[in-house]
Amino acid sequence: MPAVPSTLPAIELSGVGKTYRFHRTRPGVRGSVRDLFGRESGERIAVADLDLQIAAGEFIGLLGRNGAGKTTTLKMLSGLLRPSTGTVRVLGHEPYKRGFDFLRQIAIVLGNKTMLWWDVSTMANLELYQALYDLSPDEFGRNVGELAELLGLGDHLDIPVRKLSLGERMKCELMLALVHRPEVIFLDEPTIGLDVVSKAAIRQFLAETCAQHGTTIILTSHDMDDVEQLCPRVVLIDGGRLQFDGSPDQLVRSTRPRKRVTCSYSGPIQPPGTWPPGVRPIDDTDRQRLVLEAEREALAGLLALAPSWGTLIDLEVRDAELDEVMQAVLSSPQFGNGLAAGVAR
Repeated sequence: MPAVPSTLPAIELSGVGKTYRFHRTRPGVRGSVRDLFGRESGERIAVADLDLQIAAGEFIGLLGRNGAGKTTTLKMLSGLLRPSTGTVRVLGHEPYKRGFDFLRQIAIVLGNKTMLWWDVSTMANLELYQALYDLSPDEFGRNVGELAELLGLGDHLDIPVRKLSLGERMKCELMLALVHRPEVIFLDEPTIGLDVVSKAAIRQFLAETCAQHGTTIILTSHDMDDVEQLCPRVVLIDGGRLQFDGSPDQLVRSTRPRKRVTCSYSGPIQPPGTWPPGVRPIDDTDRQRLVLEAEREALAGLLALAPSWGTLIDLEVRDAELDEVMQAVLSSPQFGNGLAAGVAR
């Protein structure tokens, strides 16, 4: 299988757009009869003029609200959809042509859809994929052994899929998708509905897969912990358009977020009647603990005042969490015109 030259991006989108056409239905019996002879049609733009380059071995977080165009973008990258405009190239291939050489180098995992046959074991599913991808017995055995060890699935491969827990099934989904060792992986909400332990195990596995094999991974998730822990680069789209492309830290700085300040006291607190400008309480119901938000400009004054409200024993200052930043970004007036801090790379 020819390798893609290292000077070329693993993934490249140029002026990519996707428009869905649909038929409107008219209400009532009369409307249904009229629809038989002539239906009204409409269009919805899912992705518009999207330009993006991703190097081999990058781990990218693709962010946006519901309906922003994330899943449509993944489907175009994996060849499930053909773009209406522009060009998509993955590993030198045009995905929509669905050539075997291309399909053998990619994998897609949709957190809300299963690829596993439920009434047979994971091993039976894997053996089917062995035949589909024409894996030799040695290659198949080596990949299955390595993946089972990394995912902790050695004792679960012979159990019918329907008898596995949700976390175990998602691990098996990942194992099935990666048994042929693809060069590019598309992940759509891979940790949705999982408990904390299962999420941590899958995050560790994905990080090791990217680091050890140089796999290019694109992740969409509404769980900002996934993105924060795994993705050195995030791409934010809305209305199908690119709004931000940069690091999570750049995204945080672009929103001028407030600092979260937690003050702990050894006795009852005597907070001020009026909070200083730029400061607002998040939780002031505890008699010995205050949680406040402060604008950066107000932080120094707040830290100077905190000891006057009681016997201060601990003080913590931290940046906003990424999910808080995302809320601020999506609700900001300038959102939709691009966030200048990171769009240009």
